[in-house]
Amino acid sequence: MRRNTNRFGGCVLLGLFCLTAAVAGWAGGMSPQPFAAANDSTAKKEAPIPEECIVDEVIWVVGNEPILKSDVEMMRLQGQSEGMTWNGDPDCLIPEQLAVQKLFLHQAALDSIEVSESEIAAGVEKQIDYWVQLMGSREKLEEYRNQTITEMRQSMHDEYKNTLLIQKMREKLVEDIKVTPADVRNYFRSLPEDSLPFVPTEVEVEIIERAPRIKPEEVNRVKDQLRNFTERVTNGETTFATLARLYSDDPGTARNGGELDYVGRGMLDPAFAAVAFNLTDPKKISKIVESEFGYHIIQLVDKRGDKVKVRHILIKPKVAQDEIDLSLAQLDSIADDIRSGKFSFEEGATFISDDKDTRNNHGLMSNLTEDGMTSRFQMKDLPTEVARVVDTLKVGEISAPFTLTKNNGKTSCAIIKLKSRIDGHRATITEDFQVMKNVVLRKQRQKVVHDWVTEKIKHTYVRMNERYRNCQYEYEGWVK
Repeated sequence: MRRNTNRFGGCVLLGLFCLTAAVAGWAGGMSPQPFAAANDSTAKKEAPIPEECIVDEVIWVVGNEPILKSDVEMMRLQGQSEGMTWNGDPDCLIPEQLAVQKLFLHQAALDSIEVSESEIAAGVEKQIDYWVQLMGSREKLEEYRNQTITEMRQSMHDEYKNTLLIQKMREKLVEDIKVTPADVRNYFRSLPEDSLPFVPTEVEVEIIERAPRIKPEEVNRVKDQLRNFTERVTNGETTFATLARLYSDDPGTARNGGELDYVGRGMLDPAFAAVAFNLTDPKKISKIVESEFGYHIIQLVDKRGDKVKVRHILIKPKVAQDEIDLSLAQLDSIADDIRSGKFSFEEGATFISDDKDTRNNHGLMSNLTEDGMTSRFQMKDLPTEVARVVDTLKVGEISAPFTLTKNNGKTSCAIIKLKSRIDGHRATITEDFQVMKNVVLRKQRQKVVHDWVTEKIKHTYVRMNERYRNCQYEYEGWVK
């Protein structure tokens, strides 16, 4: 399999043709042979090539899918960057993990499981938002990863699509698994107290937000600036890309001349998408578009099927400090009225709050977890500014007004009420039945999935390099 195409100091660079031939041979059940020997029976057998000298090679084949040495190294580096630790030898565990993923993806294709572009886009944006919170700003994230936000979205698309397909396949396998109260009691009855699950401190938080008003003269300033940009490009004075690099408030695209690569409608703000997908002439510039991020002008680059490539310039209206102070003062007055009993916090949230996500829930914040939607948050799951204030409150207490930055980058002002706090504790059947039920349910699901993978391996062609045959694997049957 390891054809000598170039040698530098005894090391080998695998040629693409050689690698493709090797994959085809393995998938067809052929033994891996040196490429030269497969074509010339008189060729002399080459000396083994030192492992450290191989740039890339197929190390496993699962069905007709190859796993490359570079795939393993990429997962290892990604895990290191995210602080992941491996419970064993990563050179053995990572190829096995990749192989299991291929089993799920293959079954998902057989079962016609699909994911939508909107699901992919939402997941990618959630991950990027999480990274932004960790780094402190979009600019710092781009500098750390050496990628623009747009490039991150593109590079994450296929990987996240596969993640969703695997997730849906696993969910389908366990969708009929049920747990009864008797199952929960029987499971925990014999466990010592220190083996019971520990439930971290959880809180329920209600919020009232006021969005500082953007002054009309500031909106007019932004629109006049965008109209001026349109006129300069139309007159041939400059290019759209140049102005985007100089003036756009979207750092993820500004450095690329405002360009968004081919993207589906579901990945864009609805107002932005409505205009972008109606453009037909690359020489013309759109009307001014207002989105949740600010104001844009858009230029078509190309269309390909149900995707569009455009450039845009984003200008965000600036919120004046006196408007922020006014919103904070309004919230301070609202908090005083609630404390004096004029109306409840829940009534204030329903009729006064500008936050559409919590207004219809009487201000109660919602947390989407792997077990579904809940009103309970662990402190680490709250927005940073909210968590910082919650940490100072007693149950039932209303905070002083404070500012926070929304996911779209806009400034908002808020007051919060700590509705409840449950301190960290060992789970009890009376207080934490759902937590304990989830533990039992998770274990039963894990067993079903484990048994499915083990059975799937029995009926799947698997071939691996000799050095992987003595590894300790989680699943039996890899070594045929």
